[in-house]
Amino acid sequence: MTKTAVGHADAPASKPNAEAVAKAGSKSEAKDDLKTLPLAAVEKELRSSPDGLSQAEAERRLKQYGPNEIEEKKTSELLTFLGYFWGPIPWMIEVAVILSAVARHWPDFVIILVLLLANALVGFWEEHEAGNAIAALKATLAVKTRVLRDGKWVAPAARELVPGDVIRVRLGDIVPADARLLDGDPVEVDQSALTGESLPATRKSGEAIFSGSIIRRGEIGALVYATGAKTYFGRTAELVQGAKSVSHFQRAVLKIGNYLIILAMVMVSAIIAVAVIRGDPILTTLQFALVLTVAAIPVAMPTVLSVTMAVGARMLARKKAVVTRLVAIEELAGVDVLCADKTGTLTQNKLTLGDPFGVDGVTPAEVVLAGALASRVDNDDTIDLAVLGGLKDDQALKGYEPGHFQPFDPVHKRTEAAVTGPDGKAFKVTKGAPQVILALAANAPQVKSAVDKAVGEFAARGFRALGVARAEGDGDWQFLGVLPLFDPPREDARATIAAAERMGVKVKMVTGDALAIAQETAGKLGIGCNILDASTLGDEAQQKTPAAAKAIDDAEGFAQVFPEHKFHIVAALQSRGHIVGMTGDGVNDAPALKQADCGIAVASATDAARAAAAIVLMTPGLSVIIDAIQESRKIFQHMNSYAIYRIAETLRVLLFMTLAILIFNFYPLTAVMIVFLALLNDGAILSIAYDNVRYKNAPEVWNMRLVLGIATVLGAVGPIAAFGLFFLGNRVFHLSHPQLQTMMYLMLSVAGLMTIFQARTHGPWWSIRPAPIFLGAVTGAWTVATLLVLFGVLMAPLDWRLVLFVWAYALAWFLVTDPVKLLAYRLLDPVKDASRPEPETRAKARREPDSRARPTATTEVGANATATSEAGPDATIQGKSAAAPKPEPE
Repeated sequence: MTKTAVGHADAPASKPNAEAVAKAGSKSEAKDDLKTLPLAAVEKELRSSPDGLSQAEAERRLKQYGPNEIEEKKTSELLTFLGYFWGPIPWMIEVAVILSAVARHWPDFVIILVLLLANALVGFWEEHEAGNAIAALKATLAVKTRVLRDGKWVAPAARELVPGDVIRVRLGDIVPADARLLDGDPVEVDQSALTGESLPATRKSGEAIFSGSIIRRGEIGALVYATGAKTYFGRTAELVQGAKSVSHFQRAVLKIGNYLIILAMVMVSAIIAVAVIRGDPILTTLQFALVLTVAAIPVAMPTVLSVTMAVGARMLARKKAVVTRLVAIEELAGVDVLCADKTGTLTQNKLTLGDPFGVDGVTPAEVVLAGALASRVDNDDTIDLAVLGGLKDDQALKGYEPGHFQPFDPVHKRTEAAVTGPDGKAFKVTKGAPQVILALAANAPQVKSAVDKAVGEFAARGFRALGVARAEGDGDWQFLGVLPLFDPPREDARATIAAAERMGVKVKMVTGDALAIAQETAGKLGIGCNILDASTLGDEAQQKTPAAAKAIDDAEGFAQVFPEHKFHIVAALQSRGHIVGMTGDGVNDAPALKQADCGIAVASATDAARAAAAIVLMTPGLSVIIDAIQESRKIFQHMNSYAIYRIAETLRVLLFMTLAILIFNFYPLTAVMIVFLALLNDGAILSIAYDNVRYKNAPEVWNMRLVLGIATVLGAVGPIAAFGLFFLGNRVFHLSHPQLQTMMYLMLSVAGLMTIFQARTHGPWWSIRPAPIFLGAVTGAWTVATLLVLFGVLMAPLDWRLVLFVWAYALAWFLVTDPVKLLAYRLLDPVKDASRPEPETRAKARREPDSRARPTATTEVGANATATSEAGPDATIQGKSAAAPKPEPE
């Protein structure tokens, strides 16, 4: 079993809905006494106090209660390894091993057993390494918390909390365990991760707060009463254990595998039927049929998929994007709409103060001073820090004595402070939403028009506005002026958005800011000014109408967005056939991140957002997303090449073997030769994960008509060439039966490996330079096959002149086949159009991933290339200019 720290990024990614949570809670109501008992009784029950526990007692309780973690079901590594020997493909290999032993064909027995073990070992090792990479990431994201031990505040990992501990929670913290609040001011708690409710709830001293919720406002001590699986979150987490999904990519590849298995079974059945009619030895025929089936079906397909995904995940990790679900990489290949949060992703999330507006002769300096007095530096609030940073004089606050401070809350929408000035006079200051401050001010009728005009002008320039007021003693509030705050766009954001557009990905800005601010920011970023006010979407029923979905699809951004709007925006875009990526940072974004085809947690994301996302960014901005999209498209091309090659090679071997047996009653290969063929070809094709590819500047989609068409052309030409050589060997060179089999083995091995070079390109075979590791793997396989033939290892040897002839013959047919392939591409894929499909086509593609049309604009990169960093916004951070990847014609 693996374990997950409560309230941390490893928590189950699926967000339980409110109904399920309520149901789980009601079943455990009898166990919730510590949630409702008077606080003094809870302290007595837990044998604790507001002074906390000693370290020794905490260690004792940790042994008693166990870590503050949620157990996740995970199969042992031994069972995982043994799983590679279970299933239709391993069963057929195992039966072939048994039949070889029964028939006492020991060379066959050893080689087929090696094939079985090699497939299991490679697949297990790659899955193990991928799992370790993800575990290492999660360890770096482990949550720490402030705990009172031995009278001192320390910061151990959240997993070390025990019932009876006293913790301190403050703004932005994820509550690490169920706890009762101690003395202090009320706090605002966001429980949307548990209940789905977007608005924070106020919690006072004595009330309970639950693991996984977020502190939105305030700071207070709390007494832990439940940890791990005993928490409210821990009980509901069981509802989402074991949830699995299959990606579009995996479904398409599995369909290819099923097609090849059926094709192999049909042809092998024909061979067995004819062998029975002819009276051939049944045991030998069955063994040969099984070995042929093993060689023809995609034995290495799971391993190739695993290796390709793992290589992509490691590449992205080096670019500061950590994948928590491997299939998310390839989901990105099809993303054509990216919903990006404005703050922190498109902007710097660093508020700066503009030139203030004062009313009735109030100077800008006086407005800033009043706003600064209504702020607190220790709140670590970006707005407060921006206002305090706007003071021209570092000593401006000297002499002012702060009194009671009322922090911002979503109900009053303002802060307020009681202050005693240097002259000893008491007064109050407040800052907040301009309309709220105007409603307080006695001079509002005189200044409202001027204030509204100033706020409008600030909004048109992309500034958020804060109203500031002051009251002398117990007198009336007087409106002083407006503070403009600006969150500047990231310097690289515009170039990155342009790069995404050229890659066929539409970026839609999502923000909670007012419409005017959103329009101004979108214009500066080059997104467009068709910004939809999310407040006009109406209720949930209206949001699901075709008209609303079309409006969302047409919009270039969204303003005044609440968390529930994000979820429905993603769902509406998906209903229009889009593959949607979504960025987010807060716990409120978790539902939308989970709903999106690829949820992306940005660098500043909370642990709750990271838990719901499939990709976690470790650096700010969009450049890492561009890298991830490019990497996913490379992976798609690797798998597309593998699919064409695997289908073509299966057709080549099956057609030739079946026709030779049925027509000429001649077995052109022995069982050992077939196994050698499978081992060398599958070993070489594994390196395709590291090959150079040409990815498209448009969302990648499966076009099975094209894949099957090209593979069929390549697979049909192969048997023609093979029968030509068979004729020459039999009638011209007059080779013996064993030598003829050796010649055909060398032909199929050499020509089959040459087919890889045709399958990996849409243009001429030489149009994309092969990566050294890929070229080395193929060359190695060629060398081994040639040496086996020259030295006659488990087969009749061939003279070196015959070997050279076979090589020249295979090369000649390779050069003839390539123009045929190019002609097939022109016939099957005549329209070179990189534009996105229409909504109806995309909607169908979401339902049937193997029927989507294929965009064609392309760019060549290596699997280990660094070109993506030049295209992304991080290049600007590093002192380079951002530039979009440029397509290269094939």
